[in-house]
Amino acid sequence: MNPIIVQPGTITTQTVTIQHGPKWGSNLCDCCEDCGICCCALWCFPCLQCRTASEFGECYCLPLMDPLCMGYVGCSGVCPPMTIAMRTGVRERYHIQGSVCDDCITSCCCYSCTWCQMAREIKFRSNGTTVTTAQTTIIDNMIPQAHGYTPLVEY
Repeated sequence: MNPIIVQPGTITTQTVTIQHGPKWGSNLCDCCEDCGICCCALWCFPCLQCRTASEFGECYCLPLMDPLCMGYVGCSGVCPPMTIAMRTGVRERYHIQGSVCDDCITSCCCYSCTWCQMAREIKFRSNGTTVTTAQTTIIDNMIPQAHGYTPLVEY
């Protein structure tokens, strides 16, 4: 009978996700931070809304369901339920601090800036989240003391 010289190794797999902080990546009025989003909002605001909703994984027609075609006229004085729902969804998905009340006030008072901020956040978060998988192999080369024999150690 041969002694066991090498024990089987242990393989451990870890998944590390690096996430951004609990605040919005840009302020509400930081339109010049991403000129492409700003220009899209300026020249074709409904296009920005539909693209943002689609990039977030919602139906691209979702923003057009806000009352009185708010995408065309800016703000109609009516609380925009689809925009509030979208902003709350973005906040919840990315673990951003805030409340539904904040989302409602922001969406009613700064309608177009709200959509620009959401578009920047979705773009920023989709490019900035990193998932890393690391595999660690630990090999334990201990020789067991089987059947009363002690291992021979050379110095």
